[in-house]
Amino acid sequence: MNGKRMSSDHDTKSVKRWREMLASERDAAALYSRLAGVETGERRDIFRELASIELKHAAHWEGKLREAGAEIPAHGGPSLRTRLIGTAASRLSVKTVLPLIERAEKADAGMYDNDPDAAPGMAADERGHARTLAHLMDGGRPDAQAQIRRRETWHRGDRSGTLRAGVFGVSDGLVSNAALVMGFAGSGTSRMVTLLAGVAGLLAGSFSMAAGEYVSMSSQREMYQREISLEQAELEEKPEEEHAELVLIYRAKGLSRADAEKLADRIMSDRDVALDTLAREELGLDPDDLGSPWGAALSSLFAFAIGAFVVVIPYLAGSGTAALLAAIVLVIAALFGVGASIGALNGRGVFRSGLRQVIAGAIAAAITYGVGHLIGAHVS
Repeated sequence: MNGKRMSSDHDTKSVKRWREMLASERDAAALYSRLAGVETGERRDIFRELASIELKHAAHWEGKLREAGAEIPAHGGPSLRTRLIGTAASRLSVKTVLPLIERAEKADAGMYDNDPDAAPGMAADERGHARTLAHLMDGGRPDAQAQIRRRETWHRGDRSGTLRAGVFGVSDGLVSNAALVMGFAGSGTSRMVTLLAGVAGLLAGSFSMAAGEYVSMSSQREMYQREISLEQAELEEKPEEEHAELVLIYRAKGLSRADAEKLADRIMSDRDVALDTLAREELGLDPDDLGSPWGAALSSLFAFAIGAFVVVIPYLAGSGTAALLAAIVLVIAALFGVGASIGALNGRGVFRSGLRQVIAGAIAAAITYGVGHLIGAHVS
């Protein structure tokens, strides 16, 4: 009796889950059909194909229910969410609602990965939907951007993280150590105590930043390498699916089906080229530039040390009010220089960026100076 009841409970749970999957796939098919009705040309055909894939998935769950002798629920029509998105797409544009749909597809991309009841290929289909929508959102721009970066190297981004770590290291070193030294200076401690605090802050902050960047960049690199290795496994085990994904990606970028097929054929003829292309197109990764943990760590360490050393310099040669004023002037000049440099690199106003950096650092230093002064007065 207990065994039969457990089996019955298991069947009931499975049937309930299959019905939920069926409703979800039907709703997705209805959504893509509505988007196809708004779009034209190749994009319309892509949405129609996505709808047909969802209907194929729905048919699979209908089959599972039929095999179990369970009732197949009637199609109750699209959900409120689908109706709202469809209305927004028709009144505004498909481009307006694509980010919402793409985020939902990303969230559901792994829904069939470990599902024993899913049909072969369903997991790959779901993962491919999110990537296809992402390329439809890009509208083919990534290829153009890549060509520009190859011709105009000044547009090249810093994917290694070394420059980013260096810039933030200098800024953090300036602000944090200036605030620390100002706090001690405000308390009225001796020159040697203030100098010791500045040196200790420099060393502690530098190694902390370096360790953090090394761990962060190592984790990121390992994650990227794992994604590429998974893509390589899929390429070896399911080349037809990867070929189909490439075709859909290039169609989403604006190529005709025939041209997309030819391009995918050429890419898939060389497995190394295929893996490199899939890593770039599907994962958005450059296999040759996954970031250097040591580069980011050392850059961060030296950058923080340079920034933190600025406020220490006056206390190496002097003391009292003169050293404090000299430290303030040096820190303000350095903060403005860092902010102006960031603004120049980002194409923003140099003066405005520099002033913003000075204000942020000055607020932090002023607060710690005030707190140090209050504590020093109370202690004395």
